[in-house]
Amino acid sequence: MITETLLTWIARFISGVSVRWIDSQPDICQRVYFANHTSHLDVILVWSALPTDVRRLTRPIAAKDYWTSGFIRRHVAKVYNAMLIDRKEIKVHQSPIDLMLREIGNTHSLILFPEGGRRMDEGVGEFKSGLYYLSKKRPELELIPVYINNMNRILPRGEILPVPLLSSVTFGPPIWLEAGEPKTDFLVRAREAVLRLKDR
Repeated sequence: MITETLLTWIARFISGVSVRWIDSQPDICQRVYFANHTSHLDVILVWSALPTDVRRLTRPIAAKDYWTSGFIRRHVAKVYNAMLIDRKEIKVHQSPIDLMLREIGNTHSLILFPEGGRRMDEGVGEFKSGLYYLSKKRPELELIPVYINNMNRILPRGEILPVPLLSSVTFGPPIWLEAGEPKTDFLVRAREAVLRLKDR
């Protein structure tokens, strides 16, 4: 069975990842790490880039249809304590945002990908509204932008086996939803916070 430590080392070996923190530091305080999305391995990579004490309080958001398909994926999702979101049957009385907030309580942090789907290149698409509504209901949460570099080439869309290459995960300074800030303005600002890390 794959353990947390083994999964972490496998992810780091495959990706050759270097981890950088710019104007922020690892902390067990409650946060939302939001990153660009180019590969199914992004979830594991960001999670494994966190120190052990932080990692054990952090729950990645992942697509239920993908991570419940097959024994290995289900087991991996269980190891990193993923919160699986059903993208196909979203119910009005049980929104994904309410589920996330209920599951994290006042202790756990989240890793999410505001673009929704994966991109084929290293660009960053427009952010969907989930990050905004999450912040609106819990404005005190620190929002940490994360830029993942090169994972689209390590595990391109449609491929099963990763190609070992060097990658990096860069964590940036925290942002917060400002009082009265319109949704569109906030999502643009959050996306730009990720993009600024691309060339750092």
